[in-house]
Amino acid sequence: MMDSTGGAHAVSLKALIVEDDPAIADILARALRFREIEAEILYRGGPAADWVRDRRPDLVLLDLMLPDRDGYRVCEEIKLDRATNLTPVIMVTGLARAEDRKRGLSVGANAYLTKPFLLDDLNHAIDRVLAWRDELRRAGAAGEVRFELHSDLQLLEQLNHMLSSLFLYSGLSEDAARQLTTAVREMGYNAIEWGHRRNVELVVTVTYRIEPDRVVITIRDMGPGFDPRKLAHAADAEDPVRHMDVRDSLGLRAGGFGILMTRGLVDEMNYNETGNEVRLVKYSLQPRTRA
Repeated sequence: MMDSTGGAHAVSLKALIVEDDPAIADILARALRFREIEAEILYRGGPAADWVRDRRPDLVLLDLMLPDRDGYRVCEEIKLDRATNLTPVIMVTGLARAEDRKRGLSVGANAYLTKPFLLDDLNHAIDRVLAWRDELRRAGAAGEVRFELHSDLQLLEQLNHMLSSLFLYSGLSEDAARQLTTAVREMGYNAIEWGHRRNVELVVTVTYRIEPDRVVITIRDMGPGFDPRKLAHAADAEDPVRHMDVRDSLGLRAGGFGILMTRGLVDEMNYNETGNEVRLVKYSLQPRTRA
């Protein structure tokens, strides 16, 4: 866009504030406008997801304790909609308990800010989430959602059910979506059973990302990690049953096929150096080259 003098004129950013307290909403609006971010306010959560879908703001500041619909549900609606899940959401709330923060991040919030806060805290959160969005856009990603869940197999099943629905909107075929769902389940079980030894207080992070030709799932646990090449109790492609005697001697349940099976279900499977993060890739379009 050009101004009247012929020079370049920066396009301002737009934000939505969802806050039922008019005084706090006004403070947030003034803070955003100081940064030259246009701010609009909704005092209820019900219309927020539709507003974001129709207006496409660059940022959402979201209270949790709203009169009609809590902010957790609003955030989940935004993040599970492929049209809006790249919209950064900062939860701005008086709920300061660790479990409230974990729940906020588990439904896809990009940042969690507790009241009262300093202006610097708000600005740092805004800078961080906008940088996240810009990095995804540069990478060509069409969307990313991050979930955090405690090491509970039932919670993993609930997450996997939600992911299986998302996969069908990503360009994957039904068979490919089913394969990826199974792979996520197996690696999620590994993170909970081996990375965390079923310690429910530890958190597994699952990131779902849509790129132009693929879906990428990253699963990270808080455990010490391992060397996937040195797992005597896990099946090996060259001798798929050799590990059974090892498992029996260690008193482990029958199994150990998760990693081997998962490699056959996805197009790429890579661990980080420490072995506590695995990256699963399923192509929706056949790539020209494989990494």
